[in-house]
Amino acid sequence: MTDLDLRGIDESALVALARELAPRVRGGGSIHLAGPLGAGKTTFARALLRALGAGARIKSPTYTLIETHAMPGLTAQHLDLYRIATAEELEWLGLRDLADGAVLWLIEWPERGAGAIPEADLVVRLAHAAVGRNVHMQACSAHGANWLAGFPVGEVVTSKQKVSENS
Repeated sequence: MTDLDLRGIDESALVALARELAPRVRGGGSIHLAGPLGAGKTTFARALLRALGAGARIKSPTYTLIETHAMPGLTAQHLDLYRIATAEELEWLGLRDLADGAVLWLIEWPERGAGAIPEADLVVRLAHAAVGRNVHMQACSAHGANWLAGFPVGEVVTSKQKVSENS
């Protein structure tokens, strides 16, 4: 499976989706979180970070641009690029220096940092739906495909929510 589509899922299913993904990304990689304001990017990132053991209180990087979460064997770098006008503005963050060891990149608004941020292993596109939200997860590398392989969709979403898997 290289793609996963979920239609009309509620917030609890979005959180469950992030929790299910968490143990799969422990070795590090890059997840791009795309979608309009209020679609659930930060909700997804927080749930994933909590499931990885980053703690209960996880600050949004909306104003700081980046929040670092050090956990045993893994560092997560959570970026929110909403306030960035051009990718060149990211140069002063020193992202290359933060890429040492096992690093999980969670990048909200990745399109604003194109060319200056790590390439996506997985893109999570979130969108508002008539009820809940739609989520499309697309593997962009072998790493991302491994994360989605055997993903137990039926255990994550309720029977009322529509699911399609593409390989």
